[in-house]
Amino acid sequence: MTSYNTKRERRDDVSTLRLYVMRVLYLLLVLMLGLDVWPVLIHPHKPLGPLDGVAYSFWAALSTLGILGIRYPLKMVPVLILQFLYKAVWLLFVGLPLRSGGHFPPEASGVAFAMITGLVLDLLVIPWPYVVENYVRKPGDRWRSAAPASPPGAAAPTSERAVRSAGH
Repeated sequence: MTSYNTKRERRDDVSTLRLYVMRVLYLLLVLMLGLDVWPVLIHPHKPLGPLDGVAYSFWAALSTLGILGIRYPLKMVPVLILQFLYKAVWLLFVGLPLRSGGHFPPEASGVAFAMITGLVLDLLVIPWPYVVENYVRKPGDRWRSAAPASPPGAAAPTSERAVRSAGH
């Protein structure tokens, strides 16, 4: 069995410039989102409702993960994918129905603008060939525990059945 070891798997298939642009996007995530949501959680003017609390908690966690993205831009690509997906889902299943139903409140315009802007930035910054290579084509992690390794120089294990049939 051959291992998955091609030059496409290497980290240097993503340019240094792209890594710095990704770091800028993570920094924007930390600053713009973090500075908006953490104060609401730490010093709320009134208790948050359950769904507002979920949304603010999610955004706080996402902004915190952005700190790791600054240091490890490729390892944290799933954070950018999550960010891209939640914006796309909001636009498709919340923004478009509001707009097409004629019930587009003024505050939705600002949210829609932020979602569209963020979606475009995510589309441009995420290294899509890297994502395809490492999350679509590359074999996934194993589902079962690995067989114990044999000590060096030990004979390959044989099954009990093979040993019995060799004696007949």
